[in-house]
Amino acid sequence: MTGRRGRQSKSLHRSRLPVAIAVGIFLGCFFAFFFPYSFLSPPKPPRTTAKSTPLQVVSTIGESSEQLNQLKSQLVEAMEKNVKLKIQASALTEKLRLAEQGKDHARKQVLVLGAQQKVGPFGTVKGSRTNPTVVPDESVNPRLAKVLERVAVGREVIVALANLNVKDTLEVWYNSIQRVGIHNYLVVALDEEIFKFCVSNDVPVYKRDPDEGIDSIARTRGNHAVSRLKFRILREFLQLGYSLLLSDVDIVYFQNPFDHLYRDSDVEAMTDGHDNMTAYGFDDIFDEPAMGWARYAHTMRVWVYNSGFFYIRPTLPSIELLDRVVGRLSREPTSWDQAVFNEELFFPSHPGYDGLHASRRTMDFYLFMNSKVFFKTVRKNTSLSKFKPVIIHVNYHPDELPQMLAIIEFYVNGEQDTLKSFPDGSDF
Repeated sequence: MTGRRGRQSKSLHRSRLPVAIAVGIFLGCFFAFFFPYSFLSPPKPPRTTAKSTPLQVVSTIGESSEQLNQLKSQLVEAMEKNVKLKIQASALTEKLRLAEQGKDHARKQVLVLGAQQKVGPFGTVKGSRTNPTVVPDESVNPRLAKVLERVAVGREVIVALANLNVKDTLEVWYNSIQRVGIHNYLVVALDEEIFKFCVSNDVPVYKRDPDEGIDSIARTRGNHAVSRLKFRILREFLQLGYSLLLSDVDIVYFQNPFDHLYRDSDVEAMTDGHDNMTAYGFDDIFDEPAMGWARYAHTMRVWVYNSGFFYIRPTLPSIELLDRVVGRLSREPTSWDQAVFNEELFFPSHPGYDGLHASRRTMDFYLFMNSKVFFKTVRKNTSLSKFKPVIIHVNYHPDELPQMLAIIEFYVNGEQDTLKSFPDGSDF
């Protein structure tokens, strides 16, 4: 009995289990259908799709278009700011580069000029003033290179610029050169008439390729305008590796100037000074009584170089000098080329300005004589008048041709009285 009752209870237990599972599934489905959001929380309202009225649609489109325009405007502003920032960053980068370049310039210059040297005993140290020459570049002007190869002696040549306005003076100029026996000279013809004139008289001549900017000045302008051109034209000569003795045509030659050059500086020029002080410099004392004890201020003064006669070597500082003068004359059309030439040579570096590091030498003012020295001093002095200069530049007298001819008569033909009719200066 006991064994049968046990089997019945096990059988009953097995039959209840499927029933419980079925009841659970039924209840789950029931609640899921009738209470979909949960049995305890209140039912959420069913979703309904609202229909937009035409006014709402237009309003929505308008708001979207306005937002789009605002976004476009913000994008344009951002792009403009980005461009400005890039420009500022570029400018700052360039300033930094230039600052670093200037900071390192002295060291690099030492490396270019040579190795560092040990200082010798007191009184024996001599700094170098002779810069190395540039590497010749014949590709700059192959035609001019061939002319200079034929004319130059020791890569040196006298160069003069001339147009039809100075034809008579030019003839006196090259005749004096030929009389001395100088062969390395060249006329840069600024117009066709002078070119043909030189060819017909067997004078070495070179005519540049057409350049309206230069040719228009050469055809129509006076001596000062033509003088401004030489700094632009001479650059090619230096790039080709030739040393130049630039000469105006109102100059008379009595000796070969190449026999009297030092060649130790970038620029070797004649002076407009008329004695040792004005030619080579002096202490000029400025008096300002209102300063009391400190009323006297010492200044250094020297008369300018003459830009119508100077020797220039093919070095980087020399070419930089020409570039500086050309640049300033183009920006300052009313400036005098001789004043600019001297300012660039002499002005020191100071805030906002980097001075030119070119070495310079003043020529002997009795050998390379200006007409003030000659007419005011030399011709009146018996001893000095017996001394024959290398050249005389008639730069202090506007009527240069008659004075050039009289000077030739005085030195070449010994006519002592030919100069008496001329004043020390000009008549006006």
